[in-house]
Amino acid sequence: QLVESGGGLVQAGGFLRLSCVASESTFSIYAMGWYRQAPGKQRELVAAITSGGSTNYADSVKGRFTISRDNAKNTVYLQMNSLKPEDTAVYYCYGNFMRVGALWGQGTQVTVSS
Repeated sequence: QLVESGGGLVQAGGFLRLSCVASESTFSIYAMGWYRQAPGKQRELVAAITSGGSTNYADSVKGRFTISRDNAKNTVYLQMNSLKPEDTAVYYCYGNFMRVGALWGQGTQVTVSS
């Protein structure tokens, strides 16, 4: 199970930090990441982190978003700075766990006003 939190309404240029708490140990992952889906658009990968700590980002968020992991808390974070209206979407946490396979969170809404 993955449970996201931290979404909300923010003005352009502002910041938010999303959290994703996993019921499985984040030591035992192949990868975890954040996806987002805006109305009328396909779900897209925003950021991901591997078991070894390597990260990758969508071009649209590079330099603004940072994904990180706290294994002691089984939590993955997405720090989002310099938010833009086009970042408005439902953000989903995703994890590919060695024991249970792929899990998705329920999603958290991020709305950036101009």
